[in-house]
Amino acid sequence: MPEQILLQGKILGTEEFLLAGSTEGRATRSAGEDVLAGRFQWITLICEVLPRALLAELGLARILLGSSGGGQFLVVLPGEVRETAETFLRQAAQQIAELSGLRASLLWAVTDNLGDWAVIRKRLNDELERKRFTPLAGSNGNAFQPFAAASNSDADAYFARELGAKIREASRVGWSPDNAGKVTAGEGKFSWNLSSNLSPDSIMLARHAAPSDDGKSAAPVQSLARRAQGRSIWGVLRGDVDNFGLRLRRVHSIEEHVPLSVLYKQFFAGELEVLCSLPEFWRKVTILYAGGDDFAVYGSWDALIALAREVQRLFHRFTEENLKEYPGAEGKTISMAIALAPEIFYPLASVYEEAGRNLDLAKAADKDCIYILGRILEWRHLNDAADLKDTVTRLVHDFRMSKQFLYQLRSFYRHEAHAGTPGLPAEEVQRTWRFQRRFNRVLSGTRDREFQKLRSHLVNELVGRKTAEVKLRPAGLVALEWARLITEG
Repeated sequence: MPEQILLQGKILGTEEFLLAGSTEGRATRSAGEDVLAGRFQWITLICEVLPRALLAELGLARILLGSSGGGQFLVVLPGEVRETAETFLRQAAQQIAELSGLRASLLWAVTDNLGDWAVIRKRLNDELERKRFTPLAGSNGNAFQPFAAASNSDADAYFARELGAKIREASRVGWSPDNAGKVTAGEGKFSWNLSSNLSPDSIMLARHAAPSDDGKSAAPVQSLARRAQGRSIWGVLRGDVDNFGLRLRRVHSIEEHVPLSVLYKQFFAGELEVLCSLPEFWRKVTILYAGGDDFAVYGSWDALIALAREVQRLFHRFTEENLKEYPGAEGKTISMAIALAPEIFYPLASVYEEAGRNLDLAKAADKDCIYILGRILEWRHLNDAADLKDTVTRLVHDFRMSKQFLYQLRSFYRHEAHAGTPGLPAEEVQRTWRFQRRFNRVLSGTRDREFQKLRSHLVNELVGRKTAEVKLRPAGLVALEWARLITEG
């Protein structure tokens, strides 16, 4: 029997579980938000609590916890407790499956703590993959017996009442062996402090929620929509570190793996909580979760854009400071996506799912970018769009340009999209002088110097300063849509 073993656990099927029941109607929208918030908190906390509870049940020191959170955990154990640890995890896995309606599953792998870290990691991953793709291996044929469909009503009541708002206000979370797959707000056989800061005796959890109008609960999505500047819309922002898994695979030892994992988790939990407490965000955004390499928040559409820019700026500074000794760009950039609800009472889970699809599109197209208002932009181009948006809104507000002005500007992009199509003259948008002449017609009516300065800046930013032929910039369309949302209040 080896002196030490490594145990890695992972929860699979979380996305399917979180999105289950995403078609709730208006009558149940508030309950649906509470259930979804509770599900996110459960998924976040169960991977923090289980390894700590395992060590506490075995009477082992907290220092043996390697990493936790983000849907997985890693612990170091004495070899003689292997069977006891696996029995513990089987009990937890059974209740996790029941609570999730058989959508989420807890898998784990155990291997000797011997050899090179790359070899150890491969053994753990191979074992997890084997269990993942052979789910009926240990069922002894029982999986083919008739069974009654599990009811989610009790589970949803647990997520909404025992987690949800209770966890946002709680100072501690507890765990008890008779409910091995549950986390409760308050005390249990074992309990731990909740904190947004890194502490050996605490669990890091980002849990800011925008307060309701009476300050007694979390604000529903319709309140967040009304707090937006301009048009009343809410949405979801999701972010994910680019090639984070590849960055972890390139470390050479567990002593390097664990601090790196903790470093990222600390960034997302700590920085999100601090950002969301700032005056421009605290009444407009609510955190859904902050994982080991990703996060999700929902709130007023304008606050989501501003928050995305701040998170990217801080993440860039974070990687420059903490990963400067690591070669390559893996794990040093972040991509995000925003999805806006088509109407105020739209289900939160559906918008979260749409934001996930948008994030997949952004990461497939490029790295270090954002999907926003129907376009994928590099971060530096989003800054250009913000500057251009300010110019357009000044023209609308200060010089009383009509709303039709914005639609005329957007029509240039429609013409460009169809340039070269039979029946549409390609030269309509191909020559700069014709484009400029159309702008002159749109922005006519005054010879004010400031107006002309803004007009020239707008033209240059849309079509470029040094180009013989017009090529409209994608950031320009984002800026125009951004300005339209602001001016449609």
